[in-house]
Amino acid sequence: MQPFFERHSLHFSCTACGKCCATAGEYYVFLGAGEAEAIREQLGLSKSWFRRRYLDRLEEGVLVLATGQDERCIFLDSDGRCSIYTARPLQCRTYPFWPELVGSQRAWQREAARCEGINRGARVPRQTIRKALKACTEQEG
Repeated sequence: MQPFFERHSLHFSCTACGKCCATAGEYYVFLGAGEAEAIREQLGLSKSWFRRRYLDRLEEGVLVLATGQDERCIFLDSDGRCSIYTARPLQCRTYPFWPELVGSQRAWQREAARCEGINRGARVPRQTIRKALKACTEQEG
């Protein structure tokens, strides 16, 4: 059976609400090879300072961004904007087109309760969604 997004048109328009940047204790921003370094370079920080201030490791050893105030991404500024937008990780660039969200209508609608941009705006071309999914899969592999 085809994934949900292949059978139905998906609409998405980011409203810059910042809700996708809330970690709420159960969400993490995972970093792929080179992503932490790109962020560190953008910020112009030493490796040790950047690592202490902005990175965490999960029990499994996986590298993630540290959680900031109110369980929000540490790089979400007071206006709800991403302060590292040009160097943001793949996970952020591909949201909400993640395999676990576009595979079923139930998952897509559940995420819509969290993200006000889902089911709004123009139809997202399936090729755009496929490209995001491919990038996510390649990073995992």
